[in-house]
Amino acid sequence: MTRHPYQPDFNELLRVLDRKKPSRPVLFELFMNPTVYELLSGHKQDDESEDAYFRLVVDAFCAGGYDYATVYASNFAFKAGERHTEQTVSLNEGFVITDEKSFDEYEWSNPEDFDYSRLEKLGKYMPDGMKLMVMSSGGVLENTIALIGYENLCYMLLDEPELAKRIFDEVGSRLLKYYQIAVEHDSVGVIMLNDDWGFNTQTFLSPDDMRQLVFPWHKKIVELVHSHNKPAVLHSCGYMTEIADDIIDVMKFNGKHSYEDKIHPVEESYQRWGERIAILGGIDVDFLIRSSPEDIRKRAAGMLELSQEHGSYALGSGNSIPEYVPFECYRAMTSVALERR
Repeated sequence: MTRHPYQPDFNELLRVLDRKKPSRPVLFELFMNPTVYELLSGHKQDDESEDAYFRLVVDAFCAGGYDYATVYASNFAFKAGERHTEQTVSLNEGFVITDEKSFDEYEWSNPEDFDYSRLEKLGKYMPDGMKLMVMSSGGVLENTIALIGYENLCYMLLDEPELAKRIFDEVGSRLLKYYQIAVEHDSVGVIMLNDDWGFNTQTFLSPDDMRQLVFPWHKKIVELVHSHNKPAVLHSCGYMTEIADDIIDVMKFNGKHSYEDKIHPVEESYQRWGERIAILGGIDVDFLIRSSPEDIRKRAAGMLELSQEHGSYALGSGNSIPEYVPFECYRAMTSVALERR
């Protein structure tokens, strides 16, 4: 483990997720990108292995001042077709299930068939005070859309609702097993359920359909995580106002991540929901790209000041740090927190 100037203390993030005030500013990021990982850690990936990659991730999160590192528990994923990707990804390509016959013929991945040993290896590699945050390769709705196609799913909900429900249940039950295996490892401190649910102005499906098909599986996963005395965080992009009570009171997530200025500016979200659920990140990615480091520092400082009295907030981007976010802009945001430690 490379030595870094910031000593991680996962208890600080736990205070935030418990809607309390941490003893110093806490940083939160879903994930970054290999260039940032190398710049933060001060070294490149040791070799081409997955173990070396995740060691780099741990080094980077630690060097960046985070109290955890985000990883996948294993390589478990659902098998879908190819999607054409450029600056956006189509939700109507790559589908593999269209009817009863293709559903019966689909080969479902079994979470238990995958290797989770990286959780133990990283547990031994991390410095004291650091934990892992485990995410998955998409959530209940994202993976169902990948298997069916978004437009096809909308038609299926009208024409073959029972088939649609069976597909949701197959996806949800496997994600539940994946997280069940992950949460039992001591190195795992928090579970991230990453599942995009909406457009800019509405959810992908009606709130009622979400409540019948998607939310019950998230509720089961959160209950599982809580039964191990660990917190569960939701990362979900899109419009959430109509389902905020479901997120907070029904599924009982400890924290919510992903905010966009044109949907839910983080300042407004904190003032509206910060006493009921931890608000994580929120400095809009577009703002990080287009703004000067000075303006970024000013907004980041404003969020720390807004949450100074009650806590329940960790500073970070509204989504993630992709390659097109200038490194100096990313560092302008995080430096505000690090300078106050």
